[in-house]
Amino acid sequence: RGPATALAAERARQARMAVVGPVTERWAPEQAGPVHENWQLAAPIGPSTDLWALGALLFRAVQGHAPYPEENTAELVQMVCSEPPAFAEECGPLRPVVESLLRQDPTERLDYEELRGWLRSLVRSAPEPEAGAHVIAVPPADPKRLPIVRRRGELVRRRRAGLPATSARHRRAKRERPSGPPKPRRLGRNLLLVILLALAAAIAYAMVFMPKAGPSDNTSTGNSPDTGRTGAAGNVSSAPEASSEPRPDQTSPSDGDKSPSGAPDSSGSDKEQSNAPDVAQGFTLRKDAEGFQVAVARGWDRTPKNGRGQVVYAQGNFQLIVVPGRDSTSTFGSDPLAYQREDERELQPFRDSTWATSSGMRLIEVGGRRMAEGQFTWQDSTGREIFVRNLAILVDGRYHVVQLRGPEAERDEVTRLYEQASATYRVTN
Repeated sequence: RGPATALAAERARQARMAVVGPVTERWAPEQAGPVHENWQLAAPIGPSTDLWALGALLFRAVQGHAPYPEENTAELVQMVCSEPPAFAEECGPLRPVVESLLRQDPTERLDYEELRGWLRSLVRSAPEPEAGAHVIAVPPADPKRLPIVRRRGELVRRRRAGLPATSARHRRAKRERPSGPPKPRRLGRNLLLVILLALAAAIAYAMVFMPKAGPSDNTSTGNSPDTGRTGAAGNVSSAPEASSEPRPDQTSPSDGDKSPSGAPDSSGSDKEQSNAPDVAQGFTLRKDAEGFQVAVARGWDRTPKNGRGQVVYAQGNFQLIVVPGRDSTSTFGSDPLAYQREDERELQPFRDSTWATSSGMRLIEVGGRRMAEGQFTWQDSTGREIFVRNLAILVDGRYHVVQLRGPEAERDEVTRLYEQASATYRVTN
């Protein structure tokens, strides 16, 4: 039976705050709500309260922190009643489950049957863990190496009676036992001795028979067989750098002046500069007529600006989407991170997808310019998994977006193409 009056209920609530403390799992909204005159009409405390605690526990286990700040009990209780929990960005496939369990209205939370179905589907669709390279299989048991079972007290009775520990039959069997392989300890000692002797012989051979470097070796003029790697004065040239040439299946072998069909670029709205200092080998710096320049892999096709304000460069399964100043801060605010997370149209498939993840979201401020960066994955309409690197830059009150999309299995290639595009993007108008 509960408290009889509203004052008694409020006293019980204050006492619970002092005892429980700032623990999100113990403060569901129906437990933390303030007491009014009609306090008996508040949401009942039942199974939905336990589901709230489970959601907070899952959030804490995956995210590494609680969904609400837990510095003060009074502040925690007030925020639980008035504000939604933090975004479950790192929860991956568990994100819809955690967000459904942490809803403030108890009637909107999952029940036990729905939660069981969600968790079973997640377990069925979870990939099998990969066995690492250092995993060693357990060897089969050797029955010969098992301990010999003796009768209890046999050896003790023999010692007390002054008799030998083994009978004559055992000694005779020990003498007749054939000689087996050497003991492991003796074999290891012999092997170590052989290795040390081999090392000593190799060192002695090197000291006696190896030719010594003469003075003529240091004054070589490049006529030796190693002239391809040394200069005229004998200085070793630098090692060739790793080529960043795009792979043949993603870029055309041509030099970028023609489309894959052999016809010139029909758009005619961008100019190529291959000798820019910041452009890696295999990329071309394109000056677009829409007021920007960006480095694109050679052979990529350009699509003119569409109705959503996007200029698209594409090749195969890869797309570079550039939005030059479509959205303004007067409409979407001046926080690039909030714009990327909530308002950017190019990330709407991420918000609509039920199987989506995000990571690496951060705010960058360099030279008075603010920008937000993030990595995202989702499934498109065909069920194909997409990996996306996104950059939202705030320039003169407008947002410029540089986004690179590609298959989930080609994360490294997406990252390489994105880094070239993001490092060379400039506004030219």
